Amino acid sequence: MADETTAQPAAGAAGPPPLVTLFEAYGAGATEVGQRVAQALGLPFHAQAFSSEEIEGGSEQGLRRNETLARVFAALGGAYGGFDGGDVVATQQEQHALVRANDEEVFGQAEQGGVIVGRNGALILAQRPNTVHVLLTGTLEDRVRRGADEAGIPLEQAASRQRREDDVRAEMSRVFYGWDPRDPQRYDLVIDTSQVSIDEAVEQVLDAVRSGTRAEPPR
Repeated sequence: MADETTAQPAAGAAGPPPLVTLFEAYGAGATEVGQRVAQALGLPFHAQAFSSEEIEGGSEQGLRRNETLARVFAALGGAYGGFDGGDVVATQQEQHALVRANDEEVFGQAEQGGVIVGRNGALILAQRPNTVHVLLTGTLEDRVRRGADEAGIPLEQAASRQRREDDVRAEMSRVFYGWDPRDPQRYDLVIDTSQVSIDEAVEQVLDAVRSGTRAEPPR
Protein backbone atom coordinates (compact mmCIF):
# COMPACT_ATOMS: atom_id res chain seq x y z
CA MET A 1 0.00 0.00 0.00
CA ALA A 2 1.20 3.52 -0.80
CA ASP A 3 2.96 5.53 1.87
CA GLU A 4 0.44 8.29 2.50
CA THR A 5 2.35 10.15 5.18
CA THR A 6 1.43 13.80 5.33
CA ALA A 7 3.09 15.74 2.51
CA GLN A 8 4.79 18.90 3.70
CA PRO A 9 5.71 21.96 1.61
CA ALA A 10 9.42 22.53 1.08
CA ALA A 11 11.18 24.07 4.06
CA GLY A 12 10.91 27.83 4.10
CA ALA A 13 8.44 27.83 1.23
CA ALA A 14 6.03 30.73 1.15
CA GLY A 15 2.73 31.03 -0.61
CA PRO A 16 -0.65 29.33 -0.57
CA PRO A 17 -1.27 25.87 0.84
CA PRO A 18 -0.77 22.88 -1.48
CA LEU A 19 -3.61 22.23 -3.89
CA VAL A 20 -4.43 19.46 -6.34
CA THR A 21 -7.10 19.79 -9.02
CA LEU A 22 -8.51 16.56 -10.42
CA PHE A 23 -10.55 15.89 -13.53
CA GLU A 24 -11.58 12.37 -14.40
CA ALA A 25 -13.19 10.43 -17.16
CA TYR A 26 -16.19 8.72 -15.55
CA GLY A 27 -15.08 5.89 -13.26
CA ALA A 28 -11.35 6.70 -13.28
CA GLY A 29 -11.25 6.94 -9.48
CA ALA A 30 -11.19 10.67 -8.72
CA THR A 31 -13.20 10.47 -5.51
CA GLU A 32 -11.04 7.77 -3.90
CA VAL A 33 -7.77 9.26 -5.14
CA GLY A 34 -8.83 12.77 -4.15
CA GLN A 35 -10.02 11.86 -0.68
CA ARG A 36 -6.85 9.93 0.10
CA VAL A 37 -4.59 12.70 -1.22
CA ALA A 38 -6.48 15.29 0.82
CA GLN A 39 -6.21 13.13 3.93
CA ALA A 40 -2.46 12.72 3.42
CA LEU A 41 -2.09 16.48 3.00
CA GLY A 42 -4.21 17.15 6.06
CA LEU A 43 -6.32 19.50 3.95
CA PRO A 44 -9.95 19.57 2.70
CA PHE A 45 -11.45 17.46 -0.07
CA HIS A 46 -13.78 19.47 -2.29
CA ALA A 47 -16.14 17.19 -4.23
CA GLN A 48 -17.53 17.81 -7.69
CA ALA A 49 -20.35 20.31 -8.00
CA PHE A 50 -22.70 17.64 -9.38
CA SER A 51 -22.64 13.95 -8.56
CA SER A 52 -23.04 11.11 -11.04
CA GLU A 53 -26.49 10.45 -9.61
CA GLU A 54 -27.57 14.05 -10.16
CA ILE A 55 -26.33 14.14 -13.75
CA GLU A 56 -27.97 10.78 -14.48
CA GLY A 57 -31.27 11.77 -12.89
CA GLY A 58 -32.08 14.73 -15.11
CA SER A 59 -35.79 14.30 -14.52
CA GLU A 60 -37.98 17.29 -13.78
CA GLN A 61 -38.32 16.19 -10.16
CA GLY A 62 -34.56 15.70 -9.82
CA LEU A 63 -33.82 19.09 -11.30
CA ARG A 64 -36.23 20.73 -8.88
CA ARG A 65 -34.11 19.30 -6.06
CA ASN A 66 -30.95 20.79 -7.56
CA GLU A 67 -31.73 24.29 -8.77
CA THR A 68 -28.15 25.00 -9.86
CA LEU A 69 -27.99 21.91 -12.08
CA ALA A 70 -31.35 22.86 -13.59
CA ARG A 71 -29.94 26.32 -14.40
CA VAL A 72 -26.84 24.74 -15.93
CA PHE A 73 -28.88 22.44 -18.17
CA ALA A 74 -31.08 25.34 -19.22
CA ALA A 75 -28.07 27.51 -20.07
CA LEU A 76 -26.47 24.66 -22.02
CA GLY A 77 -29.49 24.56 -24.32
CA GLY A 78 -29.74 21.98 -27.07
CA ALA A 79 -30.59 18.53 -25.77
CA TYR A 80 -30.26 19.71 -22.16
CA GLY A 81 -32.86 22.45 -22.11
CA GLY A 82 -32.70 26.08 -23.19
CA PHE A 83 -34.77 29.23 -22.97
CA ASP A 84 -38.05 29.42 -24.83
CA GLY A 85 -37.96 31.61 -27.88
CA GLY A 86 -34.18 31.42 -28.26
CA ASP A 87 -33.51 34.37 -25.97
CA VAL A 88 -29.78 34.69 -26.63
CA VAL A 89 -29.28 37.62 -24.26
CA ALA A 90 -30.97 35.83 -21.36
CA THR A 91 -28.94 32.69 -22.06
CA GLN A 92 -25.66 34.62 -22.10
CA GLN A 93 -26.52 36.44 -18.89
CA GLU A 94 -27.34 33.17 -17.17
CA GLN A 95 -24.11 31.59 -18.41
CA HIS A 96 -22.08 34.53 -17.09
CA ALA A 97 -23.82 34.34 -13.72
CA LEU A 98 -23.09 30.62 -13.43
CA VAL A 99 -19.43 31.15 -14.36
CA ARG A 100 -19.05 33.90 -11.75
CA ALA A 101 -20.61 31.72 -9.07
CA ASN A 102 -18.36 28.79 -9.92
CA ASP A 103 -15.25 30.99 -10.04
CA GLU A 104 -16.02 32.36 -6.60
CA GLU A 105 -16.51 28.85 -5.23
CA VAL A 106 -13.26 27.59 -6.76
CA PHE A 107 -11.18 30.53 -5.53
CA GLY A 108 -12.67 30.10 -2.06
CA GLN A 109 -11.80 26.40 -2.04
CA ALA A 110 -8.30 27.14 -3.35
CA GLU A 111 -7.62 29.41 -0.37
CA GLN A 112 -8.07 26.36 1.86
CA GLY A 113 -5.83 24.12 -0.25
CA GLY A 114 -6.40 20.38 -0.53
CA VAL A 115 -8.08 18.71 -3.49
CA ILE A 116 -10.68 20.14 -5.86
CA VAL A 117 -12.48 17.70 -8.16
CA GLY A 118 -13.87 19.11 -11.40
CA ARG A 119 -15.29 22.67 -11.47
CA ASN A 120 -12.84 23.60 -14.27
CA GLY A 121 -10.19 23.98 -11.59
CA ALA A 122 -7.25 23.26 -13.90
CA LEU A 123 -8.25 26.20 -16.10
CA ILE A 124 -9.35 28.67 -13.42
CA LEU A 125 -6.29 28.01 -11.24
CA ALA A 126 -3.76 27.52 -14.05
CA GLN A 127 -1.48 30.25 -12.69
CA ARG A 128 -1.83 29.43 -8.98
CA PRO A 129 1.50 28.49 -7.37
CA ASN A 130 1.91 25.32 -5.28
CA THR A 131 -0.76 23.61 -7.39
CA VAL A 132 -0.72 20.33 -9.33
CA HIS A 133 -3.32 19.68 -12.02
CA VAL A 134 -4.14 16.00 -12.57
CA LEU A 135 -6.15 14.15 -15.22
CA LEU A 136 -7.35 10.63 -14.41
CA THR A 137 -8.30 8.32 -17.25
CA GLY A 138 -8.52 4.62 -18.07
CA THR A 139 -10.01 2.13 -20.48
CA LEU A 140 -13.75 2.29 -21.00
CA GLU A 141 -14.26 -1.23 -19.66
CA ASP A 142 -12.31 -0.56 -16.48
CA ARG A 143 -14.01 2.76 -15.85
CA VAL A 144 -17.50 1.35 -16.25
CA ARG A 145 -16.67 -1.53 -13.94
CA ARG A 146 -15.22 0.80 -11.29
CA GLY A 147 -18.21 3.13 -11.59
CA ALA A 148 -20.56 0.20 -11.07
CA ASP A 149 -18.59 -1.08 -8.07
CA GLU A 150 -18.32 2.33 -6.40
CA ALA A 151 -22.02 3.12 -6.79
CA GLY A 152 -23.32 -0.42 -6.24
CA ILE A 153 -25.23 -0.39 -9.55
CA PRO A 154 -25.46 -2.82 -12.48
CA LEU A 155 -22.87 -2.57 -15.28
CA GLU A 156 -25.58 -1.55 -17.74
CA GLN A 157 -26.55 1.43 -15.60
CA ALA A 158 -22.90 2.41 -15.13
CA ALA A 159 -22.36 2.26 -18.88
CA SER A 160 -25.33 4.57 -19.38
CA ARG A 161 -23.97 6.96 -16.73
CA GLN A 162 -20.57 6.94 -18.43
CA ARG A 163 -21.99 7.97 -21.81
CA ARG A 164 -24.08 10.77 -20.37
CA GLU A 165 -21.67 12.03 -17.74
CA ASP A 166 -18.57 12.19 -19.94
CA ASP A 167 -20.58 14.14 -22.53
CA VAL A 168 -22.26 16.48 -20.03
CA ARG A 169 -19.12 17.38 -18.11
CA ALA A 170 -17.16 18.13 -21.30
CA GLU A 171 -20.06 20.14 -22.71
CA MET A 172 -20.36 22.23 -19.55
CA SER A 173 -16.67 23.14 -19.82
CA ARG A 174 -16.95 23.92 -23.52
CA VAL A 175 -20.03 26.13 -23.21
CA PHE A 176 -19.15 27.96 -19.99
CA TYR A 177 -15.35 28.17 -20.22
CA GLY A 178 -14.44 27.49 -23.85
CA TRP A 179 -12.03 24.61 -23.23
CA ASP A 180 -11.88 20.82 -23.30
CA PRO A 181 -11.05 19.36 -19.86
CA ARG A 182 -10.11 16.05 -21.49
CA ASP A 183 -7.06 17.60 -23.19
CA PRO A 184 -3.99 16.04 -21.48
CA GLN A 185 -1.83 19.04 -22.36
CA ARG A 186 -3.77 21.06 -19.79
CA TYR A 187 -2.43 18.98 -16.91
CA ASP A 188 0.81 18.51 -15.01
CA LEU A 189 0.16 14.82 -14.47
CA VAL A 190 -1.95 12.31 -16.43
CA ILE A 191 -2.63 8.99 -14.70
CA ASP A 192 -4.19 5.96 -16.37
CA THR A 193 -5.85 3.99 -13.59
CA SER A 194 -6.13 1.00 -15.91
CA GLN A 195 -2.32 0.86 -15.87
CA VAL A 196 -1.65 1.71 -12.22
CA SER A 197 -3.49 0.92 -9.00
CA ILE A 198 -5.34 3.51 -6.96
CA ASP A 199 -2.55 3.21 -4.36
CA GLU A 200 0.02 4.04 -7.02
CA ALA A 201 -2.08 6.90 -8.38
CA VAL A 202 -2.31 8.43 -4.90
CA GLU A 203 1.44 8.16 -4.44
CA GLN A 204 2.15 9.72 -7.84
CA VAL A 205 0.02 12.74 -6.95
CA LEU A 206 1.63 13.07 -3.52
CA ASP A 207 5.09 12.80 -5.09
CA ALA A 208 4.22 15.70 -7.39
CA VAL A 209 3.02 17.77 -4.44
CA ARG A 210 6.10 16.94 -2.37
CA SER A 211 8.50 17.77 -5.18
CA GLY A 212 6.91 21.14 -5.76
CA THR A 213 7.67 20.82 -9.44
CA ARG A 214 5.20 21.47 -12.23
CA ALA A 215 5.05 21.46 -15.95
CA GLU A 216 4.66 24.78 -17.75
CA PRO A 217 1.37 26.39 -16.69
CA PRO A 218 -1.52 25.30 -18.95
CA ARG A 219 -2.45 27.83 -21.61
